[in-house]
Amino acid sequence: MKKQHHYTSQLEWTGNLGNGTNDYKSYSRNHSLSVVGKPIILGSSDPSFRGDATRYNPEELMMSSLSACHMLWYLHLCAVNEIVVLEYFDQATGIMVEHADGSGEFTEAILKPIVKVKDATMKSRAFELHEEAAKMCFIARSVNFKVHHEPTILN
Repeated sequence: MKKQHHYTSQLEWTGNLGNGTNDYKSYSRNHSLSVVGKPIILGSSDPSFRGDATRYNPEELMMSSLSACHMLWYLHLCAVNEIVVLEYFDQATGIMVEHADGSGEFTEAILKPIVKVKDATMKSRAFELHEEAAKMCFIARSVNFKVHHEPTILN
């Protein structure tokens, strides 16, 4: 093991509407996520589970984390391989299956990055580097479901 990195975040439930969790419908799923010195993220559950659609839910944050981690590794690999990326956009999607008992799990995620490179000679290698980035991404390596990649390379 090379190095350990430690991360800390805080979560505060802000959904007590006066009676706590007296029953399933008596409380809000709203909460705030924070890291010292950074803006607060307002969270809730998915609207399917009585959440606030205007706030981020854990499932969206999971997809966002996968997408961001892949992008950061990809940009690093492009830089060290002399591939000049001018633009990067991703539309990450995930499939979560809910079971009869209310539990659930993600079964797959699909990242669809659209990358613009400086010139056409970079396109082939730019495409290949997505596979390398997928192997390096800390978040993708930590989940128990398949993360697919469907990149598009433009110049």
